[in-house]
Amino acid sequence: MKTSGNTMLITGGGSGIGRALAQAFHALGNQVVIAGRRKELLDETVAANPGMKAVVLDIQSAEAISRFAAQLKLDFPALNVVIHNAGIMRAEDLRDGALDDAEATVATNLLGPIRLNAALLPLLQAQPQATIMTVSSGLAFLPRAMTPTYCATKAAIHSYTQSLRYQLRDTAVQVLELIPPYVQTELMWPGQASDPNAMPLKDFIAESLRILTDSPEMTEICVERVKPLRFAEATGTYDGLFKKYNDATASSAAAK
Repeated sequence: MKTSGNTMLITGGGSGIGRALAQAFHALGNQVVIAGRRKELLDETVAANPGMKAVVLDIQSAEAISRFAAQLKLDFPALNVVIHNAGIMRAEDLRDGALDDAEATVATNLLGPIRLNAALLPLLQAQPQATIMTVSSGLAFLPRAMTPTYCATKAAIHSYTQSLRYQLRDTAVQVLELIPPYVQTELMWPGQASDPNAMPLKDFIAESLRILTDSPEMTEICVERVKPLRFAEATGTYDGLFKKYNDATASSAAAK
């Protein structure tokens, strides 16, 4: 993926990893369009980055995605990069039988990217060179038990990305997967943004961009910090890491 001269869409671009990616790519000379549900966050991001564009999108709604994609094709016919970053992460107690959080998570994290990808793929395939980047998680490979549906959707996104890459292998559309570790954002709670156990957001973005620049052949963007999770199964450390990680998480939650 070239890192400049693109017209790119970043969903979930008003906060967290999405906003940081948008700012970084904007600074590199790309036309960046951010999308998200919260107009005030989008407006703040655009105001801080003159030339950036923003469009409100409810990624959970199939009808909203259809309308959004149709307008995007008209307004940005040179669109050649899509970064599927929008996502939610919620704790769930599977013993209580509640489904609201699970259904919202599936609609946002899995159906949203699949629907948007289907709507935009014809435009991307018409470009001389294009890139689709999904954003999964280290938790796709070693789940956090207290957020089961989030982890399941990220595992599904990883699988979907592999299939998409194979199906597009003979086209000009490159398919990448960004696999973040635990990063200092407000994805789950405000305190996460300053949690010393999480990777600083600026460091995550900087390392990810270095990989994109220095290793253009890489299809998975894995910073060093996420590799123990990504390769736990392959290295034979999965069972021990799973228990250690989830025991620690459970103890931390019980202490709050």
